[in-house]
Amino acid sequence: MRQLLPYPADELTDEDLLAAYAPPAGEHLRVNFVSSADGAVTLNGVSGGLGGPGDRRIFQLLRDLADVILVAAGTVRNEGYGYPTFGADRRARRTAAGRREWPTFAVVSRRLDLDLSSSLFTRAPARTVVVTGPDSPPDRRAELDRCAEVMVVDAVADAVAELHRRGPILCEGGPSLFSRLVADRLVDELCLTLSPMLVGPGPGRIVGGPEHPPASLDLRGLLEEDGALFTRYAVLPRAE
Repeated sequence: MRQLLPYPADELTDEDLLAAYAPPAGEHLRVNFVSSADGAVTLNGVSGGLGGPGDRRIFQLLRDLADVILVAAGTVRNEGYGYPTFGADRRARRTAAGRREWPTFAVVSRRLDLDLSSSLFTRAPARTVVVTGPDSPPDRRAELDRCAEVMVVDAVADAVAELHRRGPILCEGGPSLFSRLVADRLVDELCLTLSPMLVGPGPGRIVGGPEHPPASLDLRGLLEEDGALFTRYAVLPRAE
């Protein structure tokens, strides 16, 4: 993997990448997506088919730099999320970077239609948080209380404010959640992998849901490997 911006560099090590993607001090919410060159966010219904080894490497490193991994319930279902393996080396890398030994997954769900046999709920070393609204099914909330921390909020922004207390947040989608975060001006950084692939019509984009005012981006970093581009954008404050 080589770096093109902010300055050229070849054969980047994991330590180089950790330094390049290190979050700033204070509250920080980063979003990570992969997209084909023609804008598709999935291939055959999942995002994994769009990414190669370089994307998977960045994906893992971004997780290692986050204390909270925020994801929508639809993405959890579609991508088959479970609690990932963090071996001793990765945990040491996390703590050396100032992160907690284990990240907390936070799943946003309105209906609470979640598979409670998933390792997110059966063997997560850090108790999974489920973010939901006051209109979610009370019986399902009570069931989830036994295997997760249920956070009932009026808006996603309220949950983000609470999750910021735990450390840097990495959001992994999906498109509707990303759109809400952008609309509420909660996103600090977008990491977008552009896969060298044309998927064709059908799949959606990285944002979905209701329209919101445009947000301007500033390119802060650009990497390349095997034709894939790994961009890192700062989300600029919106003009009033």
